[in-house]
Amino acid sequence: MEYEEFGRKVKQAFEDSKRRYGAVKLCRVLNGAGTPCSIKRVQRHMAEQGLCSVAVKKYSHHANHGSIPDDKVNIRKRDFGTETINQKWCTDITYIHVQKEGWTYLASVLDLCSRKIIGYAYGTSMRAELAVKAVENACLNVRDTKGIILHSDLGSQYTSQAFEDCLSRKEILHSFSRKGNPYDNACMESFHSVLKKEEIYLHTYQDTKEARRAIFEYIEGWYNRKRIDNAIGYITPQQKEDEKLKKVA
Repeated sequence: MEYEEFGRKVKQAFEDSKRRYGAVKLCRVLNGAGTPCSIKRVQRHMAEQGLCSVAVKKYSHHANHGSIPDDKVNIRKRDFGTETINQKWCTDITYIHVQKEGWTYLASVLDLCSRKIIGYAYGTSMRAELAVKAVENACLNVRDTKGIILHSDLGSQYTSQAFEDCLSRKEILHSFSRKGNPYDNACMESFHSVLKKEEIYLHTYQDTKEARRAIFEYIEGWYNRKRIDNAIGYITPQQKEDEKLKKVA
């Protein structure tokens, strides 16, 4: 009886994660909810019930000694550590296909302390305006943006005058990845990889309206507030942000 009950709890936790969690995170969730268990025990019950999570390939670094132009400095130098929120951000653009409009684009801004997506913009054009809008949205709830380091790649959107003017107005410092070295922006690459494997690749969107709704639900309803992240101690980005805000208050 107890064995079957545990199996039901594993299945329920798996479904609650929208079939996205593997044994490690399910074990964390169950222990946190007062059901003591080991990873092996969860794995066994998952196998018996045919429960298979979405596999997210770990981002692997391949050495690249590329350089960046003299006026585009890598301020962050792969230092992802922060003491609190709104010290270091990173940003990037990824592609999302929909049936009606074809390729569409998502620009995201991530806080390196909380790993929360603090701003994003979605549209049918991959122009500088999309990148600017994502940063502007990230700044909406930040009282003072002076001195924040924002890291991006050397894409034309991020080297444009419009983008530089936006950062200048907000007194944000711009850090750049070296050419051909995506590991310099690994956290942002990782988020877009997770987004695609947990949401985008599993669905076919008829138009931008449908895709926009799915992106909103994933970021605001799942990633920021419900998805636990091992990089921040198996809590959610929102919990990490709240934790840091309490220490400042």
